[in-house]
Amino acid sequence: MTEPLRVAIAGLGTVGAGVIRLIETNGDLIARRAGRPIEVVAVSARDRTRDRGIDLSRYPWVDDTAALVHSGDADVVVELIGGSDGPALTLARSTLAAGKSFVTANKAMIAHHGLELAGAAEEKGVALKFEAAVAGGVPVIKGLREGAAANEISQVFGILNGTCNFILSKMEAEGRDFAEVLAEAQALGFAEADPSFDIDGVDAAHKLSILASLAFGTKPAFDAVAITGIRHVLAADIAEAAALGYRIRLVGVGEAGPRGLFQRVHPHLVPLDHPLGHVTGSLNAVVAEGNFVGRLFFQGRGAGDGPTASAVVADLIDIARGEFGPPYAMPAALLTAAAPEAAGERRGRAYVRLQVADKVGVLAEIAAAMRDAGVSIESLMQRGANPDGSVLVAIVTHEGPERCVAHALEKLASSASVLGQPMWMHVLGG
Repeated sequence: MTEPLRVAIAGLGTVGAGVIRLIETNGDLIARRAGRPIEVVAVSARDRTRDRGIDLSRYPWVDDTAALVHSGDADVVVELIGGSDGPALTLARSTLAAGKSFVTANKAMIAHHGLELAGAAEEKGVALKFEAAVAGGVPVIKGLREGAAANEISQVFGILNGTCNFILSKMEAEGRDFAEVLAEAQALGFAEADPSFDIDGVDAAHKLSILASLAFGTKPAFDAVAITGIRHVLAADIAEAAALGYRIRLVGVGEAGPRGLFQRVHPHLVPLDHPLGHVTGSLNAVVAEGNFVGRLFFQGRGAGDGPTASAVVADLIDIARGEFGPPYAMPAALLTAAAPEAAGERRGRAYVRLQVADKVGVLAEIAAAMRDAGVSIESLMQRGANPDGSVLVAIVTHEGPERCVAHALEKLASSASVLGQPMWMHVLGG
C-alpha cells in the first residue's frame, strides 16, 4: 500500500476539530482522490481537557506546539493557531526549515510574512499552502494560482469578510442600526467579542493583499492597503442606498496598472444588478478580470468549521499528490515590488452623507463647497430633522477624480453647520 501522508495539527478550535472530523468522515474518498491515505499523527492545543465534540484519544498529544515538527514523523504541519507572529510564525519557520510542508488558514501571517515563508518553502522544495486563508471553502486561491495562470489579471475585488456582510445584510433587511446588529452577530457567533479586525476592515485587508499578490505577481503589500470599515455606516445610509438602487457592502478592490498597485477596503454602494449585489448574509465572493478568460466569479461560505476545514484538507490532498508549485503562482524571487497607486486621480462616483444643522443656507454652503472643489452633483437629498436638531444630507456625485471629493470634504470639515464625521462611500462600477 502507498505510504500515508502523515499530518500534525496545531490548534484544535472550530477549524482544527473540523479538519479531524472531515478526515475521519471522508477518509476513504480522500484517500482515493489523493492517491494515498491522509493520517493525523500528532495534535497540539493549549487546553488538553476541553470538549471539542470529537474523540482525540487515538491521536498522540504534544504539549509543546513547537515540537510538532518532529512528532510522529510528520510530513506536513497544519497551523490553525492564528496571529501574524508568535507561536504560529515560529512553527511555520521551523517546519519549513526542517524540510516539511506547511498548511495554514492564517491570513494575517501570510499577509505579513508570506513572502519570507514562500522563499523558505521554495528553497527546501516543499509546499506552502494557504487556500483556507481567503474566503474559507471558496477555491479562489487555487482559481487564481492555477485556473487563471495563463491570464493577465487587471482587477480583483470582492466581499471578503462574512461578519461585515452579515451585519450589513441584517441592517438592510430589518432597518436596524449597526450597534444593535453587531451585538446580535456576537451572540450568534458571527462576530468576535472584540470585533475590531472584522468591522474595521483589517481582516478583509489581509485577504485582499494575498489576492492582489497572486493576481498581479507583486510582492504582498498589506501596509499599502487603504482601509475603512463599516463602524460608521448608519441605517439611514442603508435606506438611502436602497432608494437609489444599491446595497452597501464592504468591498476590497485590487488593481494593477501603469500608475502602480491600488489596494483598498472600503464600504461601497453596489448596484442591485451587480454580481456582488446578490451576496448576502455571511457569504464571501470574489471577482477577477482576466484578459483572456474574462470575468471569474467565486462565491461561497467564507468561514466556519466545514468550509475552512474543506480548504485545509484540499491543500493536504494536493500535497499527497505531490502538487507543490510556488505559493504565489511564480517563484517568490520573480514577484515585483509595485509602487502603490495614489487614489487622488482615480475616477468614479461617490456617495457622501453629512449630518448638518437644520437651518437656512446649509444646502447652499454644501453645494458651493462641492462646486469649488470641482465635484459635479448627480443628486442631493435632505431628510427630516432628528431629535438633536440635525438633518441628514445624502449626495451622489457624477464621475470625477477622488481628490475633488476629498477637497470638498476638507472644506466642509471646518464648517460649523456640519456635525460629526462625514461618510464617504464609493459607487462600485462594472
